[in-house]
Amino acid sequence: MLSSATDRQASSAQAQYFSYGEAANPIRSGLTVGVPYRSFSPTFFAERGSAVMSLDLSEELQCSGPATGPSLCANFIRVDDGELRTSAVATSQLFFVAEGQGESEACGEHFRWSKGDMLVLPAGGDAIHSASAKASLYWVHDAPLLRHLGVTPSEARFKPTFYSHLDSQGRLAEIAASPSGARANRVSVLLGNAAFPQTRTVSHTLWAMLGILPAGQEQKPHRHQSIALDFAVDCRPGCYTLIGTELDEQGRIRNPHREDWSTGAAFVTPPGYWHSHHNASAADAYVLPIQDAGLHTYLRTLDILFSG
Repeated sequence: MLSSATDRQASSAQAQYFSYGEAANPIRSGLTVGVPYRSFSPTFFAERGSAVMSLDLSEELQCSGPATGPSLCANFIRVDDGELRTSAVATSQLFFVAEGQGESEACGEHFRWSKGDMLVLPAGGDAIHSASAKASLYWVHDAPLLRHLGVTPSEARFKPTFYSHLDSQGRLAEIAASPSGARANRVSVLLGNAAFPQTRTVSHTLWAMLGILPAGQEQKPHRHQSIALDFAVDCRPGCYTLIGTELDEQGRIRNPHREDWSTGAAFVTPPGYWHSHHNASAADAYVLPIQDAGLHTYLRTLDILFSG
């Protein structure tokens, strides 16, 4: 039976029609807000009591929060001589131990952790964390992506996975000492999961890398289409990142924003922006970028480019 004119009017109430020029690039026209620069001080970790602080940019992004980017939310966690529960409607959650030692109960399993360890949980991975003394964690999950899609996860795509700092640091040392490592723009270890052989990422949405920035060295500009939620694992004054949208004739970033590092701080590198890392100190530095590059790699949209 054909719809009546009244039915057609009701079903078309939200329909809109634009020319290509009006809608094809909503970021350039200002309809979609770009991801902002932002850094987050580590002073939260020095305070007393167990707590979670979301690194929330949802107001700037004009989306529901908390959200640090369109698809990811980063958080600081402080576990202070007791227990703390974390929960997110997410397909993937990553916990990096910035300081201290303790335990987590999640997905029916028990994990003991110490500084430098990482735990990645699948959907349904609520966790209870405990420590006999103060511990600091960096927590990133993909709940903002699921909120945007209007979905909840129906299955766990991988098993809870623990990454020991002894293993990651050992592999990083091997890479740094290799002939290819000496010539590489980035000296880093990418953390993968056997459940995702195509993308070689920690989950189907998340990507994680532990990188070393040697004393007195510079890592030349590169860019990618994933957001980077960078965590400064260990550094001395004189370490910083330059971020910008264009390169000059020498392959340097034109009119860059400078983000100085401090141990335990986090900062946002927007997708598509050129960025270079610099260490003017006398000690090696370590940084942990968490990205939505697991998703971008699967979609074939990551598009990593290096200058020069």
